[in-house]
Amino acid sequence: MHTSFDDGGFAPCPAPFNMAAHVLAAGADLPDKPALVVLGPEGDDVWTYARLRQAVGGTATGLLRSGLQPGDRVLLQLGNTAEFPLAFLGCIAAGLLPVPTSAQLTAPEITKIATEIKPACIIAGPDLVLPDHPAPILTTGALEAFHGLPPAPFEMTAPDRPAYIIYTSGTSGQPRAVVHAHRAIWARRMMYDGWYGLTPADRLLHAGAFNWTYTLGTGLMDPWTLGATALIPAPGTPPGDLPALLLRARATIFAAAPGVYRQMLRAPLPALPDLRHGLSAGEKLAPSLREAWVVATGTALQEAYGMSECSTFLSGSPSRPAPGDTLGYPQPGRRLALLGPDGPVQAGTPGVIAIHRSDPGLMLGYLDQPEESAARFQGDWFLTGDIGVMDASGAIAYLGRNDDMMNAGGTRVSPVEVETALGTHPGIQEVAACEVRVKADASVIAAFWTGPAPLSDTELAAFAAERLARYKCPRLFVRMDALPRGTNNKLLRRKLRQDWETAHGPT
Repeated sequence: MHTSFDDGGFAPCPAPFNMAAHVLAAGADLPDKPALVVLGPEGDDVWTYARLRQAVGGTATGLLRSGLQPGDRVLLQLGNTAEFPLAFLGCIAAGLLPVPTSAQLTAPEITKIATEIKPACIIAGPDLVLPDHPAPILTTGALEAFHGLPPAPFEMTAPDRPAYIIYTSGTSGQPRAVVHAHRAIWARRMMYDGWYGLTPADRLLHAGAFNWTYTLGTGLMDPWTLGATALIPAPGTPPGDLPALLLRARATIFAAAPGVYRQMLRAPLPALPDLRHGLSAGEKLAPSLREAWVVATGTALQEAYGMSECSTFLSGSPSRPAPGDTLGYPQPGRRLALLGPDGPVQAGTPGVIAIHRSDPGLMLGYLDQPEESAARFQGDWFLTGDIGVMDASGAIAYLGRNDDMMNAGGTRVSPVEVETALGTHPGIQEVAACEVRVKADASVIAAFWTGPAPLSDTELAAFAAERLARYKCPRLFVRMDALPRGTNNKLLRRKLRQDWETAHGPT
């Protein structure tokens, strides 16, 4: 059985089209329904659909009156407040290209981004680092003054026109500017049943930062497109407070990265009678973490795979749960394959996860990098750089990034497989596996782990030997205070390898 999937594609995006208009359309018939609730320790800030639509339209008017022209790029340097999605959608409504960035960036990092994208304007929140760039700055105070302005008409355009720019996390190298079209929001309709099980009656709480496409899409845009309610913790809410917020807000779906679930489960959880299930994305979900959540809440975790270049397209769902430790199945309407050098591989054979260039959620390309954009394709297939393997049912298991795959005596080994095995040890909280060079001509598999107490290498080696073939077993065990993670909580195996080799590797 070849590992290619094509069920006929998805209904084409209508034209003309505007992403913001699509997101806000359902809210026109639900003026008094809560669209966004920012959950604070001293009370909630409730945005009805009428208030949301007015603020977005007024923001679009204010931005255009400020002298911006359709096609201009606008750098968003904002925290986790309501102003972030208002500015994002307001820009898109007006035909501007917002560029969301992390509030955690340093001055050199945000200056590098500004130099690359050449923004016509910077929208900045209070007390955040600003780039060294001559573009005029709009404060959140100025944005609030725009809310009451007459709404601007939506800039209707071709679905393939650029709508926004997002930066990759940089886990596999330097962050890159990814340009997405208006049609990207249309592709997300395949997730409603293929991952979320989302309905207009749901109240979805997302724990991520707004600059992350996982949060912007799953936490805000998708609920609003359906007329559901988005719940967002106030800035600075620690993970330990999330269970109480889930209960208080009567959340029916919870979305977060695995690291957030891990932190929440360090203490007993209250009963959550309204919760139907959780959603996980951003990095591979450990089986032990999934099981702990099921035991603690009585609800399932539905995992999805995606990336900045293409929103999630592979997932489990309430109607079709992922078997075993697989990611799940291609979402209905998607065209994907697992590729080797000569095309789709056979089931049971690892291959590079690839999405067809016709997918409406696929990026237009990397900003001003046509050669690098073209290099990501093998024929009509966009190469994600991640390795998967398909079983006989069509479910796909994740094996790791192509450049994270380890080599043991000439045989490729998945870091995820090693991490899954060691992660079942009761004394290990987190673990990451990577290949490190110990001599100029020799490298070994290393396991970096965290836990409450020291464990001997002999014990860990014996534990691994009971669960892994000998060539997959780590030869080096390193206890750490914490594993390195990026701004969106993604595990940085590359940094682990580089830091260890700098300190201990061959000179």
